Amino acid sequence: MSGPTWDPPYGERPYGQRIFAHEVPHASTPRVRYSFGWLIGGWIAAYVAATALQVLLVATFDVPEDVGVRPDWFLLAGALTLWVPQLVLLAMFCRRAGTRSFVDDFALRFRPVDLWGVPIGVLSQVLLVGLVTWPFRYWFPGTFDSDNVQDRARSLYDSARGPWLVVLALVVVVGAPVVEELVYRGFLQAGLHSRINDVVAILVTAAWFAAIHGRVAELPGLFSFALVLGIAFHMTKRLGMSVIAHLAFNATGLAFLALT
Repeated sequence: MSGPTWDPPYGERPYGQRIFAHEVPHASTPRVRYSFGWLIGGWIAAYVAATALQVLLVATFDVPEDVGVRPDWFLLAGALTLWVPQLVLLAMFCRRAGTRSFVDDFALRFRPVDLWGVPIGVLSQVLLVGLVTWPFRYWFPGTFDSDNVQDRARSLYDSARGPWLVVLALVVVVGAPVVEELVYRGFLQAGLHSRINDVVAILVTAAWFAAIHGRVAELPGLFSFALVLGIAFHMTKRLGMSVIAHLAFNATGLAFLALT
């Protein structure tokens, strides 16, 4: 009997050759050695480093606090100050506690079935976010007003002009989905999965992902979408579908901003 279409190819270990407690490893099989020190301490260290770099960037170039009046180049520079420490963390983990294969350690694989991520991402942006935010908008209209939900994205879009719109698209549609899926699904969720049960790993990672974006108005939508991404990663055992869904979600949001 053939397995479901989301199964990894024969011989490909899910979660990048990760071996869990219930498995009996062969002596020659490389192992990913997760610990809460790596997962929590490593993430905190990367976040502190990113914050320090961003503060230094703002202070050095006297960048205004208001997103809408920041210079065009700051979007790319700000993204790099966030992403570089996170990617350094992943590289260090891969070298010191992983198999030294970035692809294997973070399940960075794609298969044709992962293209289902396109409708998943589009529908999440068009339907899911609105549905889960609606009760909060009813209970707390001042906080969850649609303008508040879109405020940060609108400010970023309005601050980009000319060729910097292309940079905005690359940062939002390509860079952010790839880096965030590597960190939150490929690293944190997979690591929590190895230490606790699947459901808790998905929930904790989704809450972590939503909270770090830092805006109350966006929390319900981001949390629900992160659950979708976490389930896609758990079901497929690779990042392909979640990356594509995240890309489609961000691209749809950016398209809405351009058309309204």
